[in-house]
Amino acid sequence: MTGLPQTERVRPPALRAGDTVGIIAPASGFRRDEFEAGCEELRRLGYKPFYLPSIFERDGYFAGTPQRRIDEFHEMFARPEVKAVLCARGGYGCNYLLLHLDLDLVQANPKVLAGCSDITTLLTYLCDAAGLVTFHAPMVAGDFARPGGFDQSSWIAAVSGRETCMSFSPPEVIALINGTAEGVLYGGCLSLLCASLGTPYEIRTEGTILFLEDRAERPYRIDRMLMQLKLAGKFDRVLGIVFGEMIDCAEPGTPNSMLQDVILRILGDFGIPIALGLKSGHVSGGALTLPMGVRAKLLIADNVSLSCEAAVQNEKSVTPVRAG
Repeated sequence: MTGLPQTERVRPPALRAGDTVGIIAPASGFRRDEFEAGCEELRRLGYKPFYLPSIFERDGYFAGTPQRRIDEFHEMFARPEVKAVLCARGGYGCNYLLLHLDLDLVQANPKVLAGCSDITTLLTYLCDAAGLVTFHAPMVAGDFARPGGFDQSSWIAAVSGRETCMSFSPPEVIALINGTAEGVLYGGCLSLLCASLGTPYEIRTEGTILFLEDRAERPYRIDRMLMQLKLAGKFDRVLGIVFGEMIDCAEPGTPNSMLQDVILRILGDFGIPIALGLKSGHVSGGALTLPMGVRAKLLIADNVSLSCEAAVQNEKSVTPVRAG
């Protein structure tokens, strides 16, 4: 894999009211009514949504052919008037883009790239290979389209260049192992992180505070994925772990603590702080925006706090930020 060293990231320019935000569909298709509702929410936030007519094309369960999706991605990064690239939906299909992404184009035109779920594939790859700070964030035809679907304060802080400090009390976010860690915030959807193993796009977890989330995965499947990452050595140099809300990940007819038991059985011997319940990605509401590739501090005690450095540049020039 080519790209900047793991410890170096480029922060894109800040996103401001009045800016044009390009919308892409690099994976699956989406409902038109939800897409339009999300665009309206972006207008309420002060942005100008822009998308290509081809975004509504369909090719089976994909949002058009791989070539359409690749061309759309490149055009949004090439257009100077587009200040951020937001994804319409996840689903499946971002892995088709990996072989064809123009990293030189991305590095020459760093922009806020935001999404979650299947978009994890793009977020982690561009964070590693292009050295770009990326954003695990709500999507246009997803949480942006739903009343109360996203946390506005964390979105604004992440894309406007403010340091953020999020604090949570149980039962919203619960401490599994207390402690403090400082490292690079990184991660995303658990099943997509596992899918990267054994490929040229394999995740790079050394020195990270690792964020893991998913939905509708039974505890035994979470167990299998965590064990796969463990056997691949992906937890060996991780400094702290935060799990998402993990909605619909309970086993019917079993104690609610089964998922916690799985996590502690597999990860407890690493001696690092671990928390469960951070709402980013697949969530029941109030989706948080997490900048990936920036330095962060995790504090787990009676309450859980996660602090992140500024993820974008407020100046016109964009300079690398040391993240390790």
